[in-house]
Amino acid sequence: MRFLPTIALLALSAALPSAALAQATPTPAPTYRPSTPSAKTLYEDGNEGRFLVDGQWLFRRDPGDAGVRRKFFDQSSTRGWTIAAVPNDWTAGDLSIESMRGGVGWYRKDFRLPDKRSGLAWLARFESVNYRAIVYLNGRKVGGHTGANLPFEVALQGLKKGVNRLVVRVDSRRAPSDLPPGGNGLEGLPRGGWWNASGLLREVYLRRVDQVDFERVRVTPTLQSVGGPARVEVEATLRNRSRERQAVKVSGRYGSVAIKLGSTTIAPGDDRVLKRTITVPSPRLWSPDQPNLYTVTLDGAARQAGGGGSGRRARAQAMEGYELRSGIRRIEVTPDGRLALNGRILNLRGFGLHEDNVNTGAAVTNELRDFYVNSAKELGATILRSHYPMSPYLHEQADRKGLLIFSEIPVWSVGSIYLQRARVKQAALDQLRENIFANGNHPSVLSWSLGNELSSKPGPPEETYISAAARAVKQLDPTRPVTMALIGYPSDVCRTAYRPLDYISVNTYFGWYPGPVGQTADYEQLSAFLDQVRACYPNKPLMVTEFGAEGNRSGPPEEKGTFEFQADYVNTTLGVFNTKPYLAGAIYWTLQEFRVRPGYTGGNPRGEAPWHQKGPFDRNAARKPIFGQLQQAYTQTQQLDAPAAPAPPPAAPAQR
Repeated sequence: MRFLPTIALLALSAALPSAALAQATPTPAPTYRPSTPSAKTLYEDGNEGRFLVDGQWLFRRDPGDAGVRRKFFDQSSTRGWTIAAVPNDWTAGDLSIESMRGGVGWYRKDFRLPDKRSGLAWLARFESVNYRAIVYLNGRKVGGHTGANLPFEVALQGLKKGVNRLVVRVDSRRAPSDLPPGGNGLEGLPRGGWWNASGLLREVYLRRVDQVDFERVRVTPTLQSVGGPARVEVEATLRNRSRERQAVKVSGRYGSVAIKLGSTTIAPGDDRVLKRTITVPSPRLWSPDQPNLYTVTLDGAARQAGGGGSGRRARAQAMEGYELRSGIRRIEVTPDGRLALNGRILNLRGFGLHEDNVNTGAAVTNELRDFYVNSAKELGATILRSHYPMSPYLHEQADRKGLLIFSEIPVWSVGSIYLQRARVKQAALDQLRENIFANGNHPSVLSWSLGNELSSKPGPPEETYISAAARAVKQLDPTRPVTMALIGYPSDVCRTAYRPLDYISVNTYFGWYPGPVGQTADYEQLSAFLDQVRACYPNKPLMVTEFGAEGNRSGPPEEKGTFEFQADYVNTTLGVFNTKPYLAGAIYWTLQEFRVRPGYTGGNPRGEAPWHQKGPFDRNAARKPIFGQLQQAYTQTQQLDAPAAPAPPPAAPAQR
């Protein structure tokens, strides 16, 4: 499926950015009517009883941040609001400095409950809001959240029988201590490795709970040896959302294997954890070339504990169930420092990814996510990486299509002065845990990344964070390795701070970015650099997590920014990688063009700010000449069952 915008859409987005469109909207109140959320979801795994809050929403900008004082959260009139659809990125089409810096916007949805039975509890589920959200229901604050790209839920206290009004205040302004950091960079321009998209960037649901809720479900397969049985730990966190003490019993299935989680009693407002380990005798293993999945279902029944005054035993009521897909596989670091999946040595090839679209910004559709996944597969990729947790739908498609995911949180380029603050470190650890809870059931997740490009000379703040974050990963998910993407500077790679990492990931741009004092300017230094990293960490796998060169025009092969230079760069760099059988993989940055920040050119003397233009697809999803080269190189690389590694190179300088 092609995603090429029409000439009319291009002309409109170029001539009139989204902020101007909002200002040009007529001032009379829009025609807007309450609606009922739809009984559908945009991804499958998760709780039953989800209802998509679709249809018309209302939106208004708040440039003076006066909405709280003016009580935007408690207005019946629609004057001053405009019709919008959610997901929504109000920066779409607006490439200005003000757009990048962020601001305050308000979203409103007037709705009727899709199920009017008494005794039900309801939650609002937000899949991604950038950056700070405050949620109001019928004029009262009911919750909030900080940080994008991860889901959060808010209990809806104070619902009415008729029309209810859900209002969300979104503040996308980010400080240097936020994750990712904001603030001003060089020449007063906003900082950012990707655009500061603003709004309700992914969908919103209402979630129905009858008495007791499956608040969280974690399914963790463990395979001690390939060919042997698998042990699968199933853990359910149950919360009593009723006003009475509840006796609960839970069971389910993992494929054809029965799960009996047992029984418990839960006080009102309290939670309990039920956990069991089952055995799958002869598992069908998940891998990129055979992405075998098991359907997991959990069901429960709850009844009021203790009975009533009549002495009658209360009748058990069925809970909303929970369903997900699981895959069994073994990820390990071999004694000689290789990364293996189901005993097969890895030499992966893949792409970085940002969910960004020329027309809708970061509020992308599942059709576009299908384009990402299908294009990566067509190019011969086996792994995807983003600087933040990917959408639930994309994870599900990666599970089904056989794409591994290098899962990372947006601890990007955080200054040491901020990382040493307890509040910042805790926020990073919280995002790491949230990511594991949200995405740990997906077999596509290969590893957990603690962040990207922190100081290349890590001191106590970085060392303390890396150590604490690695421990947190091992406590929550010991089945996957922990890593972090490092800046690939030869002078700074051997560091004791990286000892807690299970494998080393480096971003290498030799021959493109010059680096400090020109130490990465010459691509001929790439081979020696990789050997140096291997010598520093002979027992840790090594993955290249970024490489790439800008390309937006034809021209001389020695001129940066031409397709011809890009082709030479890719051929040369991949040629070096092919001589390093100890590599666990290499990820080209990125699959498609995306917005970075005002003034960004990516090292291209004729760049088109703010667009990152290294990918094989341009912003309109048209293929660049580099597509064929990457496809040929990737499909000809043995990515599973890679050749054995040679003896380690000579010892590198001592770690500092």
